Amino acid sequence: MKPNLDSIFNTIDSFADRAIELERELCKRPAVSPGSGGEGELDKCLFLEGWLKAQGISTIQRFDAPDPSAKGGVRPNLIATIEGENDAANENGRLWIISHLDVVPPGEAKLWDSNPWELQTETEDSGQGPRTKLIGRGVEDNQQGLVSSVLAALALLKTGTKPARTIKLLFAADEEMGSEYGVIYLVKNHPELFAKNDVALIPDSGDPQGASIEIAEKNTLWLQFTTIGKQAHASTPDQGNNAFIAGSDLALRLHRGLSAKFNAHDSLFEPDYSSFQPTKKLANVPNINTIPGEDVFFMDNRILPCYKNTDILAEVHSITATVEKDYAVQVRVEGIQSAESPATREDAPIIGAIKKAVQQVYAVDAKCIGIGGGTIAAILRKIGMDAAVWCRIAECAHQPNEYAYLNNILGDAKVMASLML
Repeated sequence: MKPNLDSIFNTIDSFADRAIELERELCKRPAVSPGSGGEGELDKCLFLEGWLKAQGISTIQRFDAPDPSAKGGVRPNLIATIEGENDAANENGRLWIISHLDVVPPGEAKLWDSNPWELQTETEDSGQGPRTKLIGRGVEDNQQGLVSSVLAALALLKTGTKPARTIKLLFAADEEMGSEYGVIYLVKNHPELFAKNDVALIPDSGDPQGASIEIAEKNTLWLQFTTIGKQAHASTPDQGNNAFIAGSDLALRLHRGLSAKFNAHDSLFEPDYSSFQPTKKLANVPNINTIPGEDVFFMDNRILPCYKNTDILAEVHSITATVEKDYAVQVRVEGIQSAESPATREDAPIIGAIKKAVQQVYAVDAKCIGIGGGTIAAILRKIGMDAAVWCRIAECAHQPNEYAYLNNILGDAKVMASLML
């Protein structure tokens, strides 16, 4: 055991009531994006800032991303710092633990058994004794990770333990809608905050055992295809050019052709291949007896990181050109979203430290995995940081009656405290 670790773990266990109360206060301050009908994170951020200062965490900075549609005209990002012994030299980099303030809307009220914004607690039998269940919107996604990181930092302060490296707790805005006002904003506008030798834990995805450490993401490429033909009466098809038929054939050729060409497998991921899926389809003509002159569909492509999105796009345009020629139509290809990032090495020190801490706290042998894409870690990997996504969760994010277990909050805090030392 590292010095002070037993005392720190005992201190975290003593924070059980404090964890519930912090979850309760965070839950009753909705932090829904304006893009989803909310006001943003300001109220939640202001409360958390005040609460942290009252607990003795005094080094706090706010970095507000301008957003006229949000309350106060800003999307706040809050950073709390616990200074390490080697802060001046910073040879080993800082440890960032990054959670997000925003939550998704509750969805249909009738699917909830209680008010989503009022924390409920229940005791249930886990088969290994009773455990406390916290219910409310955001309690898992991402308040579990947020509260765990705070408890770990407070345990260090209460026991008088100074970490070897400086700890940065970042409570970010806008993760649920893409992080443009959150981590992406910070990377673009405050690059001095991050150093390549910094490392990061993002406690925002995992499994009920705590056995999965996400180190890589598939590239994401969302595309819109607009096929333009010629509208006509359905009884006189020769006078028109059916954009729907051409668009449908294009969707099939893209799905089959891209899958055949970019056919590598990587066991780190599940599924272990790149996927090229036509998804959303817009309505064309409103009536049955008209041949559509325009047709629109979308594709969601999740691509193994051994490929570049530019290579995918080149093949997309090649297939599209063939369809244009075969059907005498025009096809407009528009990019909706494109993201790619390198993987964190499996032998990176942060990965070994997480595995050791998880084994120590949960007696679980964690393994590295890849996912379909979409976490803060990818943003940090692009600037050269080693970043991992891990937590032990019930996996009920975005669902009605979202819940988190108190023992996971406390256990994850112990894992984080171990990493801090």
